[in-house]
Amino acid sequence: HYKNTYETARAIKGMSLRTAQQYLEDVCEKKRCVPFRKYTGCIGRTPQAKEFKMSQGRWPVKSAKILLGLLRNAESNAEFKNLDTENLTITHIQVSMAQQGRRRTF
Repeated sequence: HYKNTYETARAIKGMSLRTAQQYLEDVCEKKRCVPFRKYTGCIGRTPQAKEFKMSQGRWPVKSAKILLGLLRNAESNAEFKNLDTENLTITHIQVSMAQQGRRRTF
């Protein structure tokens, strides 16, 4: 689910840790949507995307839960390093495509 995770990660980039966690929890409950900017083929339109000045959006719950776990991990790493977890912001987040599975012909 590279495309969904890409769009979800792009939506939380620049947010603080607390606002990003709250946003992803709202996405899981389908209260707020993730705007789809790059991969927009066959993406339905929703009024919740007006928040981002977009018309297309979805609620990728599986990607949101994966990123919530990632943020929880980053928060515990910051606590281990004695950093202030209230001032953490997401400045860099990257999603890479997985390697294609190879088809074998016999």
